[in-house]
Amino acid sequence: MLTTLESVNVLNKAEELAQLVMQSEIAEDYYRSLYRLQNDKEAQALISQFSKAKDLYEDVQRFGKYHPDHKRLTKEMREVKRNVDLHESVAAFKKAEKELQSLLDSISVEIGQAVSQYIKVPTGNPYFDSLSSCGGGCGSGGGCGCKVS
Repeated sequence: MLTTLESVNVLNKAEELAQLVMQSEIAEDYYRSLYRLQNDKEAQALISQFSKAKDLYEDVQRFGKYHPDHKRLTKEMREVKRNVDLHESVAAFKKAEKELQSLLDSISVEIGQAVSQYIKVPTGNPYFDSLSSCGGGCGSGGGCGCKVS
Protein backbone atom coordinates (compact mmCIF):
# COMPACT_ATOMS: atom_id res chain seq x y z
CA MET A 1 0.00 0.00 0.00
CA LEU A 2 1.33 3.35 -1.01
CA THR A 3 1.12 5.88 1.79
CA THR A 4 0.75 9.45 0.69
CA LEU A 5 0.83 12.66 2.65
CA GLU A 6 -2.89 13.06 1.94
CA SER A 7 -3.79 9.66 3.43
CA VAL A 8 -1.66 10.42 6.50
CA ASN A 9 -3.49 13.74 6.91
CA VAL A 10 -6.86 12.03 6.63
CA LEU A 11 -5.84 9.49 9.29
CA ASN A 12 -4.64 12.29 11.57
CA LYS A 13 -7.94 14.17 11.17
CA ALA A 14 -9.87 10.96 11.86
CA GLU A 15 -7.86 10.46 15.05
CA GLU A 16 -8.58 14.06 16.09
CA LEU A 17 -12.30 13.51 15.48
CA ALA A 18 -12.21 10.29 17.50
CA GLN A 19 -10.56 12.13 20.39
CA LEU A 20 -13.21 14.86 20.25
CA VAL A 21 -15.95 12.25 20.40
CA MET A 22 -14.24 10.47 23.31
CA GLN A 23 -13.98 13.76 25.21
CA SER A 24 -17.57 14.81 24.51
CA GLU A 25 -20.12 15.03 27.28
CA ILE A 26 -22.17 12.33 25.55
CA ALA A 27 -19.26 9.87 25.63
CA GLU A 28 -18.42 10.77 29.23
CA ASP A 29 -22.05 10.16 30.21
CA TYR A 30 -21.88 6.80 28.42
CA TYR A 31 -18.74 5.77 30.34
CA ARG A 32 -20.20 6.94 33.66
CA SER A 33 -23.39 4.95 33.12
CA LEU A 34 -21.39 1.91 31.99
CA TYR A 35 -19.27 2.10 35.14
CA ARG A 36 -22.39 2.42 37.31
CA LEU A 37 -24.01 -0.54 35.57
CA GLN A 38 -20.92 -2.73 35.93
CA ASN A 39 -20.66 -1.93 39.64
CA ASP A 40 -24.36 -2.25 40.46
CA LYS A 41 -24.67 -5.67 42.10
CA GLU A 42 -28.46 -5.71 41.81
CA ALA A 43 -28.33 -4.91 38.10
CA GLN A 44 -25.66 -7.55 37.51
CA ALA A 45 -27.78 -10.13 39.33
CA LEU A 46 -30.78 -9.22 37.15
CA ILE A 47 -28.65 -9.46 33.99
CA SER A 48 -27.38 -12.87 35.10
CA GLN A 49 -30.94 -14.00 35.82
CA PHE A 50 -31.99 -12.74 32.39
CA SER A 51 -29.16 -14.62 30.70
CA LYS A 52 -30.21 -17.88 32.36
CA ALA A 53 -33.88 -17.30 31.49
CA LYS A 54 -32.89 -16.53 27.91
CA ASP A 55 -30.97 -19.81 27.60
CA LEU A 56 -33.97 -21.77 28.88
CA TYR A 57 -36.29 -19.82 26.60
CA GLU A 58 -34.14 -20.55 23.54
CA ASP A 59 -34.19 -24.27 24.35
CA VAL A 60 -38.00 -24.19 24.59
CA GLN A 61 -38.29 -22.24 21.32
CA ARG A 62 -36.91 -25.22 19.42
CA PHE A 63 -40.19 -27.00 20.15
CA GLY A 64 -42.39 -23.93 20.20
CA LYS A 65 -45.80 -24.06 21.79
CA TYR A 66 -45.63 -27.84 21.96
CA HIS A 67 -43.03 -27.78 24.74
CA PRO A 68 -44.72 -28.49 28.11
CA ASP A 69 -43.07 -25.45 29.77
CA HIS A 70 -43.54 -23.05 26.86
CA LYS A 71 -46.13 -20.80 28.50
CA ARG A 72 -44.43 -20.65 31.88
CA LEU A 73 -40.94 -19.96 30.50
CA THR A 74 -42.23 -17.38 28.04
CA LYS A 75 -43.96 -15.54 30.86
CA GLU A 76 -40.87 -15.74 33.08
CA MET A 77 -38.69 -14.47 30.25
CA ARG A 78 -40.91 -11.43 29.73
CA GLU A 79 -40.99 -10.66 33.45
CA VAL A 80 -37.23 -10.91 33.85
CA LYS A 81 -36.68 -8.79 30.73
CA ARG A 82 -39.05 -6.13 32.05
CA ASN A 83 -37.26 -6.12 35.41
CA VAL A 84 -33.91 -5.66 33.69
CA ASP A 85 -35.19 -2.92 31.37
CA LEU A 86 -36.81 -0.99 34.21
CA HIS A 87 -33.79 -1.10 36.50
CA GLU A 88 -32.37 2.41 36.94
CA SER A 89 -28.76 1.56 36.01
CA VAL A 90 -29.76 -0.43 32.94
CA ALA A 91 -32.18 2.24 31.72
CA ALA A 92 -29.57 4.99 32.19
CA PHE A 93 -26.98 2.94 30.32
CA LYS A 94 -29.35 2.20 27.42
CA LYS A 95 -30.24 5.89 27.16
CA ALA A 96 -26.58 6.94 27.15
CA GLU A 97 -25.74 4.21 24.64
CA LYS A 98 -28.51 5.38 22.31
CA GLU A 99 -27.33 9.02 22.52
CA LEU A 100 -23.73 8.04 21.74
CA GLN A 101 -24.89 5.89 18.81
CA SER A 102 -26.96 8.79 17.50
CA LEU A 103 -23.89 11.07 17.68
CA LEU A 104 -21.77 8.53 15.80
CA ASP A 105 -24.51 8.04 13.20
CA SER A 106 -24.80 11.77 12.57
CA ILE A 107 -21.01 12.09 12.21
CA SER A 108 -20.97 9.19 9.75
CA VAL A 109 -23.74 10.76 7.68
CA GLU A 110 -21.98 14.14 7.67
CA ILE A 111 -18.73 12.58 6.47
CA GLY A 112 -20.51 10.52 3.83
CA GLN A 113 -22.47 13.52 2.56
CA ALA A 114 -19.26 15.59 2.42
CA VAL A 115 -17.83 13.05 -0.02
CA SER A 116 -20.96 12.53 -2.14
CA GLN A 117 -24.71 12.60 -1.75
CA TYR A 118 -24.77 9.04 -3.09
CA ILE A 119 -22.60 7.57 -0.33
CA LYS A 120 -24.59 4.99 1.63
CA VAL A 121 -24.05 5.08 5.39
CA PRO A 122 -25.77 2.16 7.15
CA THR A 123 -26.77 3.62 10.50
CA GLY A 124 -29.62 1.32 11.47
CA ASN A 125 -31.66 4.47 12.07
CA PRO A 126 -34.38 5.11 9.46
CA TYR A 127 -34.01 8.90 9.86
CA PHE A 128 -30.32 8.86 8.98
CA ASP A 129 -30.73 6.11 6.39
CA SER A 130 -33.28 8.21 4.51
CA LEU A 131 -30.82 11.11 4.46
CA SER A 132 -27.81 9.16 3.35
CA SER A 133 -28.69 6.08 1.35
CA CYS A 134 -30.77 5.19 -1.66
CA GLY A 135 -29.89 8.44 -3.38
CA GLY A 136 -29.59 6.57 -6.64
CA GLY A 137 -31.94 3.68 -6.05
CA CYS A 138 -31.40 0.61 -3.95
CA GLY A 139 -32.23 -2.08 -6.44
CA SER A 140 -35.59 -2.96 -4.89
CA GLY A 141 -37.55 -1.02 -7.49
CA GLY A 142 -38.36 1.72 -5.02
CA GLY A 143 -39.81 -0.68 -2.47
CA CYS A 144 -37.90 1.00 0.34
CA GLY A 145 -39.21 4.43 -0.59
CA CYS A 146 -36.11 5.62 -2.41
CA LYS A 147 -36.01 7.33 -5.77
CA VAL A 148 -35.48 4.92 -8.62
CA SER A 149 -32.99 6.37 -11.10
